[in-house]
Amino acid sequence: MRHVHAPEPFTGPGPSLFLAGGITGCPDWQARAAAMLAGHNGLTVLNPRRPVYEDDERVAVEQITWEHEQLHRADVVLFWFAGGGSVQPITLYELGVHATRGAPLVVGADRDYPRRLDVRVQLGLARPELTLHDSLAETVAVAGAAAMAGAGKDLRLR
Repeated sequence: MRHVHAPEPFTGPGPSLFLAGGITGCPDWQARAAAMLAGHNGLTVLNPRRPVYEDDERVAVEQITWEHEQLHRADVVLFWFAGGGSVQPITLYELGVHATRGAPLVVGADRDYPRRLDVRVQLGLARPELTLHDSLAETVAVAGAAAMAGAGKDLRLR
């Protein structure tokens, strides 16, 4: 498995899996997810959480641009809504964008995520074929299998 952190460029061949979800005010769930995917030989994990983040406008623009490009090029996008009180509004926005464009998605939300009901209902309306997973481990397992199977195919991610 190859692990690419923002803002490292990635244009290589797939399969690739983007880890979409909260960063600010959220635990480093991305590191846990990447560790769970370690056995997927040939998979590239696209991780928006930088090892070091500098809080300035130039870096923010670079981060937003990197995420936009990689979300659109990934074979599968894993969305995880961590519990703990953070609403993660940018992640909600990104889920809306990619759910309506028909991207291959795997979505999970911690039972303690404060807007879990909203995610479940909105996802059910926009993409009724998708399941909202309850645990990070389950979400990662389904997403890893989907990415390795070839996300461009007609996958039913249940």
